[in-house]
Amino acid sequence: MSKPRIRIRDSAARDGLQGERPVDPFGRADLVRRLIDAGLADVEVAAFVSPRAVPAMAGAADVVAAAQDAARNAAQDVRIWALVPNVRGAELATGAGVDHVTITVSASPTYSTKNVGMSVDEALDQVDEIRAASPGAVLDEVISFAFGSAYDGESLTPDVIAAMVGRARDAGVDQVTLADTTGVATPGRVADVLDLVGTDVGLHLHDTRATALLNAWTAIERGVTRFDTALGGLGGSPFAPAAGGNLATEDLVMVLDDAGIDTGVDLDALLAAGPVLADLVGHDLPSRVAASGGIPARPTPA
Repeated sequence: MSKPRIRIRDSAARDGLQGERPVDPFGRADLVRRLIDAGLADVEVAAFVSPRAVPAMAGAADVVAAAQDAARNAAQDVRIWALVPNVRGAELATGAGVDHVTITVSASPTYSTKNVGMSVDEALDQVDEIRAASPGAVLDEVISFAFGSAYDGESLTPDVIAAMVGRARDAGVDQVTLADTTGVATPGRVADVLDLVGTDVGLHLHDTRATALLNAWTAIERGVTRFDTALGGLGGSPFAPAAGGNLATEDLVMVLDDAGIDTGVDLDALLAAGPVLADLVGHDLPSRVAASGGIPARPTPA
């Protein structure tokens, strides 16, 4: 029986860089080109947010334009994604030619109020408005704190997440991604949520407690085929306490390659892009594979 292909959306140019010292649009565009050249078919390249709030995301339209050029010249079909926080962001993204949009809604009532000044219901209503304002775009609703929140204790149960997923689908979003914003997920928590929402979701995993790769493998064994990652393991919300970096793209690709699971991504090309990214941010990357390199091919039984 053939193994399903795993679809990886790299968000190094957006989530990976949003909390770093600002990198100019030229450097971010070069990173995106390297990711596309490595075989990534989904790349989140920018956020259309206030540059006062997130200085590292200034120049989003310029990065998108360069990414679209790279996508047109790619060997594979490439989807260029951008994050939008509200209807205004969606309008700016649409004006820049973006047709694949992510919007994050917090499952944590406390964090939603602290971060965006809205209740969860108000934030969900905004998804409806963005859907109406972007009728031609593919919309992915990313539900943050999907596996638990230090703010809300035991009240953020899997059935709460399931209800949010149902509402997202009723709103007409094209796909839903569950985010482990502060890295509290474990295989058991992942299983509990997937039991209720099914496997037609993506996972956006953070490695705060070194569980991201294990959680991804748990989800893959259950049938999930979409994952958000970031080259080098960079990232984490600058507004969420104890938000570690993303699951590193190269870490996931290495494990899947060894298991004979297709991603369409060239591990050697990712490893070659790592030092470029480290130079951009001015420090070493968290990724274990970036530091240690890939592994030898698995020996063939005699």
